[in-house]
Amino acid sequence: MKFLENIVHKMEPKFAKGGKLEKWNPLFESFATLAFTPAHVTKKGAHIRDGVDLKRTMMTVIIAMIPCLLFGIYNTGHWEMVAAAGDRGLDFWASGGTKFLLGLKVVLPLIVVSYGVGLAIEFVFGFLRGHSLHEGFLVSGMLIPLIMPADVPLWMVGVATAFAVIIGKEVFGGTGMNILNVALTARAFLFFAYPTSMSGDNVWMSGAETDGFTGSTVLGDLATFGGDKPMVAGVEALDNMDSSGLLESTYSVWDMMMGAIPGSIGETSVIAIGIGALILLMTGVGSLRIMLSFVVGGFVGGLLMNAIGGNAYLEMPAFHHLLIGGFAFGAVFMATDPVTAAQTATGKIIYGFLGGVVAILIRVLNPAYPEGVMLAILFMNVMAPIIDHYVVQANIKRRLKRVKTA
Repeated sequence: MKFLENIVHKMEPKFAKGGKLEKWNPLFESFATLAFTPAHVTKKGAHIRDGVDLKRTMMTVIIAMIPCLLFGIYNTGHWEMVAAAGDRGLDFWASGGTKFLLGLKVVLPLIVVSYGVGLAIEFVFGFLRGHSLHEGFLVSGMLIPLIMPADVPLWMVGVATAFAVIIGKEVFGGTGMNILNVALTARAFLFFAYPTSMSGDNVWMSGAETDGFTGSTVLGDLATFGGDKPMVAGVEALDNMDSSGLLESTYSVWDMMMGAIPGSIGETSVIAIGIGALILLMTGVGSLRIMLSFVVGGFVGGLLMNAIGGNAYLEMPAFHHLLIGGFAFGAVFMATDPVTAAQTATGKIIYGFLGGVVAILIRVLNPAYPEGVMLAILFMNVMAPIIDHYVVQANIKRRLKRVKTA
């Protein structure tokens, strides 16, 4: 590696200002700084001496998402086999190699399209503005496929990625300047532009057909309640309901914890997401305040719904809300985005708590949208600066009061 690093550093003058390949400097610098530690150092002003730069931070987040990615690939393959056989009772761990390859065939093209379109746009803006590739998309490019249904068309992923990068980030000035989470902006664009391709029974399993085998999620099943009488795939399921209001004969709590349920590619396994959370917390990249307060807010929101009662969805135990849908993934990888989240210590707690509460309120009280995490986090992205403003103002008032007392 040292040999390759020396070669890269020797090539640097050719791409520097005045060199023969000056116009290609953004491209060269992007790859060079991604692979190796930059040779330049800070020349003036106060600065922090640290070997971890923004690219290394982003790579840490990508590493934290690997458990979700690997499990998502396997789970996608499993549900493709389930859809082909028309039998939900297939052993989850049987034919593991075949399922992983089937899932890889579905997930890999989504990743290629996401990074291909996003990085191409980033390079164009880099050349136009004369800077290297922005590091932020290293994470967004992986998040976008992970929060998509398995059967989403590739062209939609490309269009959504382009919209998110251009409208959601570059128009604000690039990485560090955007006010909304880029990956969630892509998903929101698709959800409102092509709702039938982002929700419904036929998108959660690759190869599932509406007229054949239903691929509904837990939230999708619960959202089809007719009054107090739950319906699943058009079949009355009162006999299958346990005291918690969940379809025990279809999905157990362990299934939801492990992730052996239909859903977006990277969002189903709470265990895989938990491993990612530990990596982020141990490396100091993720915010414990936001993660914990988001979970507490979701639990409190679930308790409020329990107090209202009236049907099995409202009365579902609060902790079940933390296991299904995109709640856990949103708490760990979306709400903690350092650019769009609150910045103050107290603000992070308020931001996370309100995000968790709002997610459950949207999920339960909006019959047209059984998942609420995406909209809740985007809403809190907009509210984050206001939260920080009032936290700072409260601190200023408290300190002025101390001065007057002294």
